[in-house]
Amino acid sequence: MPDRVVIACSCEGTIPLDAEAIGRGCGGRVETGEALCTRELDRARRLLASGDPVTLACTLQAPLFDELVEEVGAQDRVAYANIREAAGWSAEGAAAGPKMAALLAAAAEPMPPAPVVSFESRGVALVYGRDETAIEVGRRLADHLDVTVLLTRPGDVVPPRGAEFPVLKGTIRRAGGHLGAFTLGIDAYALPRPSSRERLLFGEGHDGATSTCDIVIDVSGEAPLFPAHALRSGYLRADPRDPAAVAAVLFEASHLVGTFDKTRFIAFKDGLCAHARSRITGCSRCLDVCPTGAIAPAGDHVAVDPFVCAGCGSCASVCPTGAAAATLPPADALLRRLRRLLRAYAAAGGEGAVVLLHDGDHGEALIDALARFGAGLPAHVLPVRVNEVTQAGLDLLTGAFAFGATGVRLLARARPKHDLTPLRGVLARADAILQALGYGPADGAPVVSLIETDDPDALGAALAAGPRGTATAAPAGFVPEGEAREVLRLTLRELHHAAPRPVDRIPLDPGAPFGGLDFRTEACTLCHACVGACPTGALSDDPDRPLLSFSESLCVQCGLCAATCPEDVITLEPRLDFAAWAAPRRVLKEEEPFACVACAKPFGTRSTVERIIGRLQDKHWMFAGTAGQDRLRALMMCETCRVSHVLAEGFDPHAAPPPRMTEDYLRERG
Repeated sequence: MPDRVVIACSCEGTIPLDAEAIGRGCGGRVETGEALCTRELDRARRLLASGDPVTLACTLQAPLFDELVEEVGAQDRVAYANIREAAGWSAEGAAAGPKMAALLAAAAEPMPPAPVVSFESRGVALVYGRDETAIEVGRRLADHLDVTVLLTRPGDVVPPRGAEFPVLKGTIRRAGGHLGAFTLGIDAYALPRPSSRERLLFGEGHDGATSTCDIVIDVSGEAPLFPAHALRSGYLRADPRDPAAVAAVLFEASHLVGTFDKTRFIAFKDGLCAHARSRITGCSRCLDVCPTGAIAPAGDHVAVDPFVCAGCGSCASVCPTGAAAATLPPADALLRRLRRLLRAYAAAGGEGAVVLLHDGDHGEALIDALARFGAGLPAHVLPVRVNEVTQAGLDLLTGAFAFGATGVRLLARARPKHDLTPLRGVLARADAILQALGYGPADGAPVVSLIETDDPDALGAALAAGPRGTATAAPAGFVPEGEAREVLRLTLRELHHAAPRPVDRIPLDPGAPFGGLDFRTEACTLCHACVGACPTGALSDDPDRPLLSFSESLCVQCGLCAATCPEDVITLEPRLDFAAWAAPRRVLKEEEPFACVACAKPFGTRSTVERIIGRLQDKHWMFAGTAGQDRLRALMMCETCRVSHVLAEGFDPHAAPPPRMTEDYLRERG
């Protein structure tokens, strides 16, 4: 494979480049310049045309360089990295050589394309309001969309002069769907009376009407029709008292006709889902955290509506089995980028790395403002862009420390777009694991934390004051690849192996995706109901002998086994037990099998068969006397011999004693 060419520009001398550090961290060939987008443009063209893979340290002029890339046919060989706002424009820019090397190396890590889904909108729009504002919105959109206005509990509304579009009355009681496929349930539905004069009059209303449309424009001023309404594609809402907000909605609605692609943020594998078995509910973590209602039960698993999903990634961050996995990017790809970032930083001579996870819309703008008008990011803070910080799971947070980081910060809005409660729970769990393994500072300050601000100066102050933990002396070298659960399990094993002070067992909070079982062996009947319910194979039986075994590394603490057990012998114990992970399957209970008295084939357990015989013998008419002994013998046979024995003996299941009447009891008493 040809060496990568790293092209680093000092942006007219405003970035102090350390070519030696960049070379140590990135490898390959380093080319530096001062004005590659202007007077050195021809040189940039020659380097891009060399045929080697290229990392270009400029995002400001990416459109210009894209033209050169297309001109020389290098579309699949070029990656871009921002080392100006992220590193060079900083009070510590002179010491940011290792950081620049890390950013350039990470940019070269390929990211798989995210899958998409497509909306189809024909422009059928419902304007929902209370008064003339809704009618005016309908009038202004009528040239662009197929408009219907629905007024809820209207007062004295002046009738429109013409019937350009329908104006109806009704109140939306139920709403579902998305752009191109809304379904609305309407009560008090009524048509307008043509004779309306001073004010709009309506006929008799009725409940239970249903309407479908592509776009919903809500200027009612009432409660939103959807949870997390700002994230629902095709649902546009504005305060009718705010003309600017109404104008913005009008502009957006007029452009919602045609086909629109949207990222499928979550890849879901229902075969891995631990939601339910046999109508018994186990895991509901994703249902509890989804802000938009995109996730709903669907039998033994849940279903994720990709058209409603807003991409917060909270479901993927809490999913214990990996059934719900983020796609932008996948967890293993993001960890590989993090691995390359931290390895390059260390190779270039950097120490005490702190990873800053941020999104594109809010985080990049704040970092840019801090670089332009403030002190910039510290030299040890390595920014990593993700789709949403709420998608960060245990694998990413702990993986950073396994690869050599001393801290992780997550940058969120002061008024977050997504609920941060699930993220806070994940951060607390990750910090508990890291502190237990010795990655934290001596004072126990959290090494994984959330920064909620819209102020670049506050961001700079938080990063400067944030504690740093203890770096591992032997950073992990594993390459993350595969299913989400396997990547998480491997990451935690490597974290334990690289830990400054490793311990074998770490207690975790309820809801954690790892743990063991407190098992009351004496009460278990080996019915194996728990084995049938376990979605991961953590509990298993043996086809040759009656036993129950358990593998703790496979347990996701879904609770299905405990909910299914008829004897109530199982209690969940959330924890990380690395010794149990390394050990073979543990036999929870094993009993002597009962041998068929006819063919000696083992079936069932001796204790169960003997207990059944003990309860029936001489206590039930079918098993009393000489004939009862033959029936008891049938209970001691395997399923094959039992059928032959019943047929050979000619048992009559209806040969019961006559029913006892009141007179029989009175006669016996007398």
